[in-house]
Amino acid sequence: MLYNSLVKPLLFQLEAEQAHDLTNQFAQKASKSSLLQSLAKAIYNFQSPRLCQNIWGLKFRNPLGLAAGFDKNGKVPEIMQALGFGFVEIGSITGNPSTGNPKPRMFRLPQDRALINRMGLNNDGAKTVVKRLKNKKLSIPLGVNIAKTHDPKVLGDLAIRDYVHSFQEAKKVADYITVNISCPNTTEGKTFEDPAALEELLSALNIRDDARLVPTLVKVSSDLNHDQLLALLDVCEDHRVHGYVACNTSSQRENLTTSPSEIKRIGRGGLSGSPIAAKSIRIIGWISDATKGQKPIIGVGGIDSFSTALNMMLAGADLLQVYSGLIYEGPGLIKSINRQLLGQLKELNVDSIHQLVTASG
Repeated sequence: MLYNSLVKPLLFQLEAEQAHDLTNQFAQKASKSSLLQSLAKAIYNFQSPRLCQNIWGLKFRNPLGLAAGFDKNGKVPEIMQALGFGFVEIGSITGNPSTGNPKPRMFRLPQDRALINRMGLNNDGAKTVVKRLKNKKLSIPLGVNIAKTHDPKVLGDLAIRDYVHSFQEAKKVADYITVNISCPNTTEGKTFEDPAALEELLSALNIRDDARLVPTLVKVSSDLNHDQLLALLDVCEDHRVHGYVACNTSSQRENLTTSPSEIKRIGRGGLSGSPIAAKSIRIIGWISDATKGQKPIIGVGGIDSFSTALNMMLAGADLLQVYSGLIYEGPGLIKSINRQLLGQLKELNVDSIHQLVTASG
């Protein structure tokens, strides 16, 4: 309530990236303060043994995670843990540091409860971020999202080596790694969503043959059609990836209430938030069908309510991530969804999220 009545109106007076930076600065202070973490825990943290899941040998205390993009540099996972998240994913991190694209590069679409961003993978670089994460003491799983350095000169073999460098660094601290093959916010547009390029990348990462490997997931675009997705899944399954993150932001501008002139003024970038939820749910369903429900899926893209979260889980998502929804609903969203999930379990008289999906289906 406090967020919607007081904090959000103040933040929405600022440009989107200014508000993000201000929020991040406060989160950094809170991550260093045991008092603020205790306060956040008292207000927002909601847990129940029924919401726990063991996936990839990791214990997720609830299915709600922080999506990559909010904490690009691994500076605030402690306060996210205190706020009640079941896991956090930091990044994307890249082989080399990058300042990203010129500003302005983040825009709100309040009528659509959405964002458009073309941040351009701004981050401190894999080595620096991993060094920072080594000092973090977390009791929830930590995911690290890796992508290609935002530099048009990093192409071909250099691009592969860039990913491998980030991958080797991330392995030092990550409980799982997400390989982001679909970030649309770079100069070159899409990266490794060509099956042949993906084959080359996954071969270099050596996921299939390294038994000691950190669980490795592939994050796909929300703009794929069924055939394109199946072609990528064939490659991924051949390399025995451990799961999927669906989906990344969209380059398309569908289902928007915001005026076309405003959309044109904003220009290119990845659309996130409520308008892409249906696409994410559809792609989650396609992945679940193609893998016969055997591979864990993290559902992301447009979760701003319990009903969207539930629909993603019914489509096949085992875990969920939020980011844009936090901007419109505040940190209470996590508690609200987890509380309603538990209510649903009790209503159906089942003991776990896996049983919830079976019972609801």
